[in-house]
Amino acid sequence: MAGSPFMRQVRSVIRVQQKAFTTEKTYCYWINQFIRFCDYQSPDEICAQDVTRYLTHIAVNRHVSPNTQNQALCALVFLFKYVLVRPLENIDAVRSKEQTRIPVVLSRNEVEAILELLPHPFKTMIELAWGAGLRKNEILRLRIKDIDFDQRTIIVREGKGRKDRVTVLPQRCIVGLEQTIKSAEHYHYLDCDEGFPSVQMPFALAKKFPSQATSLHWKFIFPSYKRSVDPREANSKERRHHAHPSGLEKQLRKAVSLSQVRKKVTCHTFRHSFATQLLESGYDIRTVQELLGHSDVKTTQIYTHVLKRGGNAVISPADR
Repeated sequence: MAGSPFMRQVRSVIRVQQKAFTTEKTYCYWINQFIRFCDYQSPDEICAQDVTRYLTHIAVNRHVSPNTQNQALCALVFLFKYVLVRPLENIDAVRSKEQTRIPVVLSRNEVEAILELLPHPFKTMIELAWGAGLRKNEILRLRIKDIDFDQRTIIVREGKGRKDRVTVLPQRCIVGLEQTIKSAEHYHYLDCDEGFPSVQMPFALAKKFPSQATSLHWKFIFPSYKRSVDPREANSKERRHHAHPSGLEKQLRKAVSLSQVRKKVTCHTFRHSFATQLLESGYDIRTVQELLGHSDVKTTQIYTHVLKRGGNAVISPADR
């Protein structure tokens, strides 16, 4: 049913709520998997009792993690609440076992070793993850207007949970950001000359302020090398969007391999390192929570567990 009228309806409801494209893909995946598992032939056959059976199946037979099972549950709750408009109650599925995972963090020397091997502008992207605590998508979605060089701040627009926040602009990122902004300016004038001056804007701002959609300060700091059409918009115009995350991931994997850092490193690892090193420096956990954009301080407290590991406070008997 992936390309069925029903799945098109699901996508339409998701887009009306203006959820992120990654959320759309995740929800559609789990809804489609649920429909296949139950072998439904019509939306009228979809039954709330089958949700418990399916969630138990992916926990027991597919051995998915608790977070993955919760993803599936959120997708199915959305399906019943907003698409089918039916109640979904009394979910009593077998739950995946919770595991407390301590985040991987890097030392300053390990970060520097990786940064040395990253080409521009990917080095600047990772410096923002480490120096400002930005998530991968938050880095890629930065626009020129979000950087305040005088105040040394970065405004993160619509981060996780659709929240805005302000974080620090590291001094070491300034030169790299100035170079990327010059590159974005070059693409801006090139696109204007070729008849593609506009950029994607959130909500209905492009209609409300049509001149802003073609202004330089709304352009992405890390633009894609080619223009494309947004698959979520009907009759979408060709525009230059931000760089694709796969480019950053590929360059980071290559740099980590060459640096011989023997840890599982992703872009998010540098955000973990940002938080941990701030706490090591004595910053208040509430300040770190605000910079990271966490709604609950319990999420930030996971980094205090990192500080308690190893030899930071305990001397091994073997070393006495």
